[in-house]
Amino acid sequence: MPLPLVPIAAFALRTGAVAGAVWLVRRSLVAGRTDQRAEDALDDMSEGLALHRPADRAVDGARQTNVASRFRRTLRWGDKGVEIDAALLGRLKIRKV
Repeated sequence: MPLPLVPIAAFALRTGAVAGAVWLVRRSLVAGRTDQRAEDALDDMSEGLALHRPADRAVDGARQTNVASRFRRTLRWGDKGVEIDAALLGRLKIRKV
């Protein structure tokens, strides 16, 4: 019985494409660092979503919008559990040049 090469070749092409994409993304990553000031700011955030546009940042046609969000939950299964604490800070600055 002949070996069906078309399904094997299609699988090999898909696997190679995924491996190539992962390799490209991994190659472009740089080593990060932990900033204690940012860690403290994330720990001090209240739970929920906040969006604001500070008036003191609108200078010379520049606008700034800040977003902060925190989600904190504890999931339990029997006597064991997992705490999920996700925090997000974001800033979008738009300036006319």
